[in-house]
Amino acid sequence: MDASLWAVFSSAFVSSTILPGNSEIVLAVVLKSGAATPAVAVAVATLGNTLGGMTTYGLGRLLPSRIPEGKAVARVRRYGVMVLLLSWVPVVGDALCAAAGWLRLNWIGCTLAMAAGKAMRYAVLAQAVALA
Repeated sequence: MDASLWAVFSSAFVSSTILPGNSEIVLAVVLKSGAATPAVAVAVATLGNTLGGMTTYGLGRLLPSRIPEGKAVARVRRYGVMVLLLSWVPVVGDALCAAAGWLRLNWIGCTLAMAAGKAMRYAVLAQAVALA
């Protein structure tokens, strides 16, 4: 994998944590430069962002069971794994991933829902860059 795809992967991974990673900007630059095909760049960004989301899920599993439940936990309890389709939303998505881990939802279902939501977001971004 060349440096531009590593940049996409790294920024996508960091973006799915509480740290700012600006993966959308990095992906757009890589797509505009022609350094990678849209399909490959979107796949790499999705992989990085999903792995970052699952890291947050894992950290949520480590939280003590006696912490007060917040809005994210209530949403995950109500909507289950499917709410993780919104795991790409800044700030809110991180809380949803952590809540899913804290609630010990099925990790395979969580991974699939996160990946689907994140892939859709990056595909829409790639299309927007192509049309710009």
